[in-house]
Amino acid sequence: MTLDWFGVAIFAVTGALVASRKRMDIFGFVLLGAATGIGGGSLRDLMLGQLPVFWVQQPASLAICVVVSAATFFLAHIPESRYRALLWLDAAGLSLFCVIGADRALEAGTGGFIAIAMGVMTATFGGVIRDILGGESPLVLRKEVYVTAALLGAMAYVGLTALRAPEAVATGSGFVLCFIVRALALHYGWSLPVYRARSGRTVEEIEKLRK
Repeated sequence: MTLDWFGVAIFAVTGALVASRKRMDIFGFVLLGAATGIGGGSLRDLMLGQLPVFWVQQPASLAICVVVSAATFFLAHIPESRYRALLWLDAAGLSLFCVIGADRALEAGTGGFIAIAMGVMTATFGGVIRDILGGESPLVLRKEVYVTAALLGAMAYVGLTALRAPEAVATGSGFVLCFIVRALALHYGWSLPVYRARSGRTVEEIEKLRK
């Protein structure tokens, strides 16, 4: 439970930092913070049929989002680079939630493949909601290594759990692997290959194809 709250708090801060970059009022901070902190987990619970969703059963998660976001309203000016702080906090939240999401799916009785998918969804969709509400290009849609890090972390957790590794080992390994991959991607600017569209056919080429 403590790990869940820590992850919620970290992602809530990232949402509030986006609100600070957009010069929102305190209610905007709370909205973005809450949407980021509980968004991915809410979608996961809906997909798994775990109703009511986790923060309705455990209101402390929502309360943490509100308190942390409101506090960030008064403290967001302190970091020298709010965008860098956002990226590194997001990496930590990504690493925590890919493990938490996979764990919740396994507890719900899903197979390993679905558990990995739920881990990735939990880790990434709160950030997607945050970026859309904040008018930013979602990190998940950029070419940099992001979803891949969450995927590797969730796979490590599910794989070690299947091998009956101790919970602390599986959790720590999934978190560390995801964080290291994301950190290296941020430091070195790693990105996956992108689709290269070929140039369109000329009118003459189209006419030849019709013949």
